[in-house]
Amino acid sequence: MTPPPAPRISLAEAAGVWARIAAFSFGGPAGQIALMHRVLVDERQWISEARFLHALNFCLLLPGPEAQQLATYIGWLMHGARGGLLAGGLFILPGFLAIMALSLLYAVWGSTPALNGLFFGLKAAVLSIVVAAVWRLGQRTLKTPSQKALACLAFAAIFLVDAPFPAVVFAAGLIGWFGVAHFAPPSLVATETPAGSDMVGGRSLLPAAICALLWLTPLAVLMARFGPEDVYAQIALFFSKTALVTFGGAYAVLAYVAQQAVERFHWLDATEMLDGLGMAETTPGPLIMVLQFVGFMAAFRHPGALPPLVAGALGGTLATYVTFIPCFVWIFLGAPFVERLRGVPALSGALAGIAAAVVGVIANLSVWFAIHFLFHDHWSPAPGLELPVIASLDPAALALSLAIAAALWRDAGLPAALIMGMGGGLILRAFG
Repeated sequence: MTPPPAPRISLAEAAGVWARIAAFSFGGPAGQIALMHRVLVDERQWISEARFLHALNFCLLLPGPEAQQLATYIGWLMHGARGGLLAGGLFILPGFLAIMALSLLYAVWGSTPALNGLFFGLKAAVLSIVVAAVWRLGQRTLKTPSQKALACLAFAAIFLVDAPFPAVVFAAGLIGWFGVAHFAPPSLVATETPAGSDMVGGRSLLPAAICALLWLTPLAVLMARFGPEDVYAQIALFFSKTALVTFGGAYAVLAYVAQQAVERFHWLDATEMLDGLGMAETTPGPLIMVLQFVGFMAAFRHPGALPPLVAGALGGTLATYVTFIPCFVWIFLGAPFVERLRGVPALSGALAGIAAAVVGVIANLSVWFAIHFLFHDHWSPAPGLELPVIASLDPAALALSLAIAAALWRDAGLPAALIMGMGGGLILRAFG
């Protein structure tokens, strides 16, 4: 029996729903994906469970924030390129505005006792949240001995020998590709048409090309006009590269960003990096919005002839632009072939290998956070390896982190953890 045709959904109606999702997209990718599922699958019934999971699995193949790309993909399914741009653009808009405002406040008043206390507490919350993310992701992802071994190898490669994050991702994908029998998860197949769909599969090459042109043209102009030593050219090039390797979401790529932004470019220090992630945790939108803060601080510290705050705003906007424009390219270019791609077993193995390595990468990030937040001093026994000086442990930081971790273990939500961290930070800094 042929199912009844799906109801037509206007672009205006979809815009209102996407705006609602964007405004409440707190809690990282897990919370954002759960929110989209509740609104689009359960409440509105615009897309089925199978189709939603099928789209999510495709987005997990791609570099970039999977929740934002999932919104773009579903918007594209329903209304073509216009729907994809609308859904994906709205998804990041509230976070962009919030991070810009917080970055301006941080640059001007970052040294005040109240803000110092808030960010101290946010760092404790971020550390606990990342550790909890490693635990949850490991339980969900590492199902076989091969996956567990690959996660351990990824952690060791980054922590012990300072291996570049892109190389770890590429190697994990190759291992999964050739070891498909040990890594590949079962494939999901979805055949129904979502509500509002125009069957737009053949009309995405031109939007993908336009987005690619909008991405690469400013990069080429900046490099040609100002040269590779200019801070804006560096921001455009670095975050364009980052957009190509951000498998596993913000937690996974932050180790790579910190390695480059802190140690190579000297745009900010490790403490400020944690402050930026705290901002991203407390605002709607993808956690990868922390890159906007990094771009802001880079240009703020190297303003050239511009006022520092103006330079920072331009740097943050540029970082956001080159981070998210590629996401639309990947969706518009790859979505028409998603069914065919999902049917290739070796590709499923590569995805599973990358997912296993991401657990190790995020574990490395949690260790990196702990070393820089819980300890004041560090030492390096070998190039690329940084260890804490045990005597420099900050008891207040440890106590607050453990308290938040205990709350998370008892199923406290992300908002409760962040409020607990900020409140505890204010109290400890007021009486410390």
